[in-house]
Amino acid sequence: MSSHAVPAGAGHDETFDEHHWRSLGVDHMKLAFWTFLGSDCFFFGSLIGTYMYYRGQSLVGPYPRDVFDVNITSISTFLLLMSSFTMVLAVLGAKTGKRGMTLVNLALTAAMGSAFVAFQMYEFAHFYHAGLTLQGNLFGSTFYILTGFHGTHVAIGVLWLLLSMFWYGKGWIRGDEGNAIEVAGLYWHFVDIVWIVIFTVVYLMEFVA
Repeated sequence: MSSHAVPAGAGHDETFDEHHWRSLGVDHMKLAFWTFLGSDCFFFGSLIGTYMYYRGQSLVGPYPRDVFDVNITSISTFLLLMSSFTMVLAVLGAKTGKRGMTLVNLALTAAMGSAFVAFQMYEFAHFYHAGLTLQGNLFGSTFYILTGFHGTHVAIGVLWLLLSMFWYGKGWIRGDEGNAIEVAGLYWHFVDIVWIVIFTVVYLMEFVA
């Protein structure tokens, strides 16, 4: 008999669970999600690269300087960045078993994410009335596709946070050492980081150049 065999009835379930979930030193759910985020990095990288490649090549207006209002976009950016802080607190609450702290900060994060989406919808409506459409010029096409996909990611994140609040409040995900909330946090921080890049290359560079 191998020296590594597990004695019958002696901790077999615990050993199997530990091997199943932590054979690579990390929860499999987190590992799978890191893989997904890696693929999403390539996705957004291609969109940002396409925007940068066609930047300044529109032959007809409106152009970025004609429609952008950096002050408004800065407010929505600030809200999204602050939501990362409340998300950290939500994860900390879940890890330490503080139910109230977790639920409050999930709600705050979802609220700020919703505000970001609302700002983006207002911005899109303003740009449309200013003549910037998806088919109007290269700037409109690349801008709406890039920022629209990011906004969709944020909206999905808000829905995820609301569902997490419901599941956590029901006690359905309170026994997993906060892993489910932490994975939601990984997604939320990812969309925040992507927005920092988008805000820099799409908005700020137009007024710095």
